[in-house]
Amino acid sequence: MKVVLFCGGKGTRLRDYSETIPKPMVKIGYRPILWHVMKYYAYHGHNDFILCLGHQADVVKNFFLTYNEAISNDFVIVGGGGEVRLLNTDIDDWKITFVDTGINSNIGERLVAVRDYLADEEMFFVNYSDGVTNLPLPDNLDAFERSGKVASLVAVKPTQSFYAVSLGGDDRVIGIDPIKDTGIWLNGGFFIFRPEIFDYMRPGEELALEPFKRLIAEGQLMAYRYDGFWQAMDTFKDKQYLEDLYASGDAPWELWNRRGNRAKTALRAAVQA
Repeated sequence: MKVVLFCGGKGTRLRDYSETIPKPMVKIGYRPILWHVMKYYAYHGHNDFILCLGHQADVVKNFFLTYNEAISNDFVIVGGGGEVRLLNTDIDDWKITFVDTGINSNIGERLVAVRDYLADEEMFFVNYSDGVTNLPLPDNLDAFERSGKVASLVAVKPTQSFYAVSLGGDDRVIGIDPIKDTGIWLNGGFFIFRPEIFDYMRPGEELALEPFKRLIAEGQLMAYRYDGFWQAMDTFKDKQYLEDLYASGDAPWELWNRRGNRAKTALRAAVQA
C-alpha cells in the first residue's frame, strides 16, 4: 500500500527549528521526524511513499538526494577509506515520489493534488508526518478492512499536561481535571483511506473538517483506539521529550531497531559502571 505523507507545513509552534525548514524535517537524533515515520511504515512492509511538498520543498528533496546511509548504519571502510561497505541499509528498497502541492495549501488540498498517484490503490495510508507511535499497524489495517468504511483515523489519548475546566451557566467553575482523565480522544494523524474519500472533498476544504463531517454523517469514518505510545512534535518541549527517548537507546517507536537499541543501552550502562 502507498503512504501519503504531508511535508509542506511551516510548523509555527516550532519556529526556532522550522523557520526555514518544513516541520517534518525537524530532527530527532541524526534524522528528521519524517524519516522516523517512513521507517515505521517500511518496517511494516509499506515502502512506496508519496511526499506532499510545499514550504521549503528543496530541503526535503536535498535530504534524500544526498542521503548518507553510513550516518545511521554500521559499516566497514577499506582501502584507507576509499570504499565504504554498509553492513545494513535504510532506504535502498524505498520508492519515493516527490510532488509539489503548493506553498500555502492546506492538508485537504495537498491530498487532492496527489490523487492521480493513487488511481490504482484500493486503500492507502495518510499521515501528518509530525508524530511517532508504536501502534500495531497490521491490526489497524485489519480492523479497517473488516469495517468496510471509507476512512479510518487513529484515536489517541492527550499527552499534554493541560487541565480541562467545566463551567456552569453563570461561568462558575464546577470542575477541573487533567485532560488525560477526561475521556477525550484526539485525532492522532494516522489515517487509512479508500479512494472514495475524494467523493467527500470539495475545493479548498481542510481534510479533517468538512470532508470528515460528511463521512461522519454517513457513518463512513471509523476510529481505531490506541492508548499505547504516541507523541506528536508540536512544541520545543515535545521535541526535547522525543530527543531524550531517542538518546536513551530504547525509543518506543523504533520497532525496527528495538533489539539493537537495548543492546546499546546495556553496553553504555556497563561502560559507565
